[in-house]
Amino acid sequence: MLATILAGFLLLISSAAWAKTITDIDGNRVEIPDHPQRIVLGESRMLYTLALLEPGDPFQHIVAWPQDLKKYDSQTWNSFARQFPQMLKIPSLGSGGPNAINPEQILALKPDVVILPSLARYDDADLRLVTMLKAAHIAVVKIDLRVHLLKNTRRSVEIFGEVLNQQARAQAFNQFYDQHMQVIRERLATYQGAKPSVLLQLHLGRRNECCVTAINGSLGELLNAAGGDNIANKTQHGVFGRLSEESVIAAQPQYYFATGFGDNASQGLLKLGPEVAPENVLSSFKQLTAQQKGLRELSALKNGRSAVIWMNFYLSPWHIAATEFMAKTLYPQLFADIDPEKTLQQIFHDFLPIPYSGTYFINIPPASDK
Repeated sequence: MLATILAGFLLLISSAAWAKTITDIDGNRVEIPDHPQRIVLGESRMLYTLALLEPGDPFQHIVAWPQDLKKYDSQTWNSFARQFPQMLKIPSLGSGGPNAINPEQILALKPDVVILPSLARYDDADLRLVTMLKAAHIAVVKIDLRVHLLKNTRRSVEIFGEVLNQQARAQAFNQFYDQHMQVIRERLATYQGAKPSVLLQLHLGRRNECCVTAINGSLGELLNAAGGDNIANKTQHGVFGRLSEESVIAAQPQYYFATGFGDNASQGLLKLGPEVAPENVLSSFKQLTAQQKGLRELSALKNGRSAVIWMNFYLSPWHIAATEFMAKTLYPQLFADIDPEKTLQQIFHDFLPIPYSGTYFINIPPASDK
């Protein structure tokens, strides 16, 4: 009997040492294993952050994820697959977003922890997923690397680092992040003039219409941080919104920013991101903007005040470089010494296991009459 009691007591002590409590981005206190061995990611594009934090093999504890990275960023997917072929053996949770995940699939994997993203919009499927996981006593940790980027990126990196026991790497990246964002804030604080007006169009070419945009969140939040006066602020108040062709033409924004993520083989999408050469970006931009009347009538497209930005920055802490790029485009004298591409290259060199390649942002030259 005494031996049984002692064994039970030792098990309790062992369990207490095995677990730790963290606070996720929603303020929930979540108990997780001290060294999780089986982690499910609610988005495979969380790899942008996972790879910053987990040296060596970033996939060693990942037991499942959706295929969104392969679908929306095949270049980065292929780059990691070449270096870490074991990535291709990770079980798939489908090709849709987090709200398309089948909870039963996750339950069958018996994960130690499931990391889910905050979303701009939730539906019944999201609630069902979380409810079923918690009912099965599976730890659910929420992070936000896609909605309120300025408020939640640093803390989300910290949370991810806590889950992985990579607090030091999380702190190192956050210091790098703070240094670069602080420069933007300090310099814009010295500017006394009017903010330049900007049209931010998401997913150029994905829809043959004008214009899906971001306002109070996502890349719209980065545009605000870069000192841009988003023309959608006057009529839209959510994270995302839609502007009519007529309102865009009437506004005549001083600058036009478009986003995209197409690879070199893409048809009808803005080619941009890893492995894409600048000339391919420019040719696809010219072709796609010529197809939309509302864009053809914008002076910003004719006078060299247009630029393109990789869409997947909205899911990645790498967005420091995108914010620098927007700030330098809008205030070239104020940020003359800032090199956004060098910042991105440094992130790859110091924190990531894959090589830097391609075009993540570029300024569009003035239109030629020839």
